[in-house]
Amino acid sequence: MSTLTGTGRLARLAVRRDRVRLGIWVLGTPLIGYAIAESVAGLYPDAQTRLGYAETAITSVVARAFNGPIAGTDIGAVVVTESYLTLALLAALLSTFAVTRHTRQNEETGRAELLGAAPVGRYALLTAALVVVVGANVLAAGLLALALVGTGLPVAGSVAAAAAVGGVGVAFTGVAAVTAQLTVTSRGANALAAATVGVAFLLRAAGDVLGERAAAATRLDSAWPVWLSPLGWGTQVRAFGPERLWALALPVALLVACVAVAYLLAERRDVGAGLLAARRGPARAASGLLSPAGLTWRLHRGALAGWAVAVTILGLAMGAAGHEVDAMIAENPQAAEVIAQLGGGAELVDAYLAAMLGIFALTIGAYVVQALLRTRTDESDGILEALLATAVSRTRWLGTQVLGAALGASVLVLLAGITTGLGYGVADGDPVGWTVDLAGAALLRLPALLVVAGVVTALFGTLPRLSVGLSWASLIVFLLLGQLGTVLDLPQAALNLSPYTHVPSVPAADATVPPLLALTAVAVVLLAVGLAAFRHRDTPR
Repeated sequence: MSTLTGTGRLARLAVRRDRVRLGIWVLGTPLIGYAIAESVAGLYPDAQTRLGYAETAITSVVARAFNGPIAGTDIGAVVVTESYLTLALLAALLSTFAVTRHTRQNEETGRAELLGAAPVGRYALLTAALVVVVGANVLAAGLLALALVGTGLPVAGSVAAAAAVGGVGVAFTGVAAVTAQLTVTSRGANALAAATVGVAFLLRAAGDVLGERAAAATRLDSAWPVWLSPLGWGTQVRAFGPERLWALALPVALLVACVAVAYLLAERRDVGAGLLAARRGPARAASGLLSPAGLTWRLHRGALAGWAVAVTILGLAMGAAGHEVDAMIAENPQAAEVIAQLGGGAELVDAYLAAMLGIFALTIGAYVVQALLRTRTDESDGILEALLATAVSRTRWLGTQVLGAALGASVLVLLAGITTGLGYGVADGDPVGWTVDLAGAALLRLPALLVVAGVVTALFGTLPRLSVGLSWASLIVFLLLGQLGTVLDLPQAALNLSPYTHVPSVPAADATVPPLLALTAVAVVLLAVGLAAFRHRDTPR
């Protein structure tokens, strides 16, 4: 029997298990790319506005750190600068999570041991996961290229840009293959892979901040640290500029090297074990773990801490960038109009700050979905049945999960407001005043996040098997409607489907109570539906 025996069947099983997740990933990537490309085309319709954007992108340290280098003044180069980091980070994180799910999680739950009792090769499980995830990246990149071409961009540049994004996913597929061999738990493997993504982001940002303007060209040449980062390799393809397609070989080389290392490590460990020794826990459990609330806090505190660090860094950066808004769009009335639409006000800086808080609220919605979908994981893995066999009722257990996600979201939106206000206030000379004002404005986004929590809870209660895919799909729809709907001139009836549409755009507009009360009422109804449905259905289902 070969070490790869059964790889094909295991790959088909992985596709069958993740058909909804993979569908959202493969179709969502080109959809997001298309929406960003269309909005950017409207913002920078002529050479003069694109030249102004390129000048700001080269001279602004914040723009370099968070958008990366610009390869020229063509509309395609501007589209890549605006969209690359978002799409690349999505590809990196989705790839690592998918590989971990089909390798380390299978070992953690005992599925790998059952599969090992059949005629399955030692490397088959890992190889099947790699085939599926690499295939998903290739397919998503192909559709992204078609989407960019559909917006009127040149074919060659569109293919290069899409390949750069796909290359990031392929590179981190290899990274996840290695981290899956190191830890005992899937959470540990995901944490190591996510930390690698974070380091790659910092190296890329350092390389772009230290870069220099190319001689006689509107282009930024990055410094050497960018070549140490898989995220940086994608920017060095220079899509829609003086393209360097040979840079696409780097992620493939990393994948091959990581797969070889992963195979080598797999030979040196038992199924279910990791090469890093698991830390011993205390001899006696803390008394707080005797309650559902204490257990929820213990399980979610690591993820919440990671989100808090990311929100803090981004909040300070986005707040500090507020003082560059006027310079960025001084000669671009279209950009000023879009910022006013997104922020809901005519005062440019206030509209910018309101738009940033709205983006934070949309992003924190992903935390809410992630936190609440752990309920489905506990149910499908059999943990829930053991919990419900104790004195814990269904309502108390699910209610605690919802409360934990809501409190976590409250902390994150408050932190987003504080850090954004502090970042802007330090440069403006009034850090205390801006911090207090934007902290209050950020908390006004909480009712929309409660609606997101209600949607996830209702789906978990009524459609548990489809809850994971539908929950993420709902969040993507809210993103497209709430953040890009006005830019794309969608009808108001469509915009109203997103809870974020109804949040007052403070500080650009005055706070109004009725929309917040309406959102809270909708959230309560959805939560009640989810709790009632969960009480009356079988588990697992």
